[in-house]
Amino acid sequence: MKILSIKYVLMALWTTTIVLTGCSDFLDEADPSNFTEENYFTKPEHATSSINAIYASMRDPLESGFNGGAWMMTEFATGLAATDLGQAVNSYFVKDLNNTSDNTYGQTYWRAYYQGIANANLSIAKIPQIAMDGDEAKRLLGEAHFLRAWYYFHLVRMFGHIPLITEPVALQSEQLRPAPAEPEAVYNFIVEDLKAAEAAGLPWRDASGRVNLGAVKSLLAKVYLTMAGYPLQKGEAYFDLAAKTAQEVISSGEFSLFANYAALHDPAKKNIEENIFMIQFKTQILPSNWQVSIIPYNKNISQYADETGGIYATADFVKSYGSDDLRAKEKQFFFTKFTHEADRKKEVDLGGYFIYKHFDMVAQTSTANSDLNWPLIRYADVLLLYAEASNEVNGPTAAAYDAVNAIRMRAGLPILSGLSKDQLREAVWKERWHELCFENNTWFDMVRLRKAFNVNTGNFDDYIGHQFSYGPTLKERELLFPIPTSEILNNPNLVQNKGY
Repeated sequence: MKILSIKYVLMALWTTTIVLTGCSDFLDEADPSNFTEENYFTKPEHATSSINAIYASMRDPLESGFNGGAWMMTEFATGLAATDLGQAVNSYFVKDLNNTSDNTYGQTYWRAYYQGIANANLSIAKIPQIAMDGDEAKRLLGEAHFLRAWYYFHLVRMFGHIPLITEPVALQSEQLRPAPAEPEAVYNFIVEDLKAAEAAGLPWRDASGRVNLGAVKSLLAKVYLTMAGYPLQKGEAYFDLAAKTAQEVISSGEFSLFANYAALHDPAKKNIEENIFMIQFKTQILPSNWQVSIIPYNKNISQYADETGGIYATADFVKSYGSDDLRAKEKQFFFTKFTHEADRKKEVDLGGYFIYKHFDMVAQTSTANSDLNWPLIRYADVLLLYAEASNEVNGPTAAAYDAVNAIRMRAGLPILSGLSKDQLREAVWKERWHELCFENNTWFDMVRLRKAFNVNTGNFDDYIGHQFSYGPTLKERELLFPIPTSEILNNPNLVQNKGY
């Protein structure tokens, strides 16, 4: 694995790089002939550009088409997703539990996220050398620490024993082919990074989409919750840390649930209210790139030329929602019918439960150029995280009920009350499955809990031995994804995960 930090930063800057300071300056165009290792990181503008480059790696897994998309990897691994895209073999490898280390979905995550880490390492090392406003430098470094923590948090959960690279790497560096670190060391480093970001003077919210204090504390709470469970099993002390950190986000009063689910895919709601942190896109400049994958296969309902049928929900999963649950109603989280692109008065039966919560109506019906962001942290997640962690420490308190019931009331469900600790635990888990589906959350919950939701019984099975509704059964190896073959070949110090 070759991580050449300066190469990755310059590569990101030579291409059109998102600047998250407003739509008028959305892209930062730069002359590549101006960049060398000697003359970069000399001005405040260089500091900002280098931070912008770190964000860019978040977008890579969302790239979708007739070969599928890497973002689908953790969705198919839940057993709750289906596909009609026969040529996207990587989707079937994961969906049918026949995954291999040659799957390019895993390679995309590994490459993109280590590129993001390399860029963060370089910014963290070089920005302190620039003569610039101290508070601004501190805030930029806070963003870099958060983003590096984000990438490591995802990599360690997906791949387990991964290299922990904390400084820029050159061709002569011993870290060019690093040995894997123990997961606990990676988690501890993630916490350190988030603590640094927490102290960086970031605002609670940022409508432009940059890292904000709400995102930092929300991610830190999620990290603590994960450390409380598997694989580290740190238990009650970390549930307590998760609850207290999530409570800070709730008590800030800076965030709120949307009044309706339509707001989840309304471009006017980017980076505000429920949307704590998102991946930024902009129509006509850098449009969202997953719309083709959530359209039914060749049903002629969209202005997009490619209707791939790449991913949708299994019928069994949608039917696991309560009969009164608004989220399962037509055109809330899912849709089964839509108008024909040549005659909008004609209704087409889609033959499945397709994902409406990420559906850009304007792009699909007129522009074929989406303005939607991708959600990374929603306030709904923070509420459910708090309810779960608080219940583990204090049992069913009024505050825990308030948090989970806020989610249920929006869904039109009766409030919970009078439950035991065990009953509330599983009730909160179920809300996580139903509320946060198809947002790259559920598989990570399955692994940290070692539990899987049985869509037929409504109960939770042990992860190992859980049978998907369409047949395959989870084995121990599915607790991690395989380290990509190319990385194993390039770095003899890496060890492939068990079973691959």
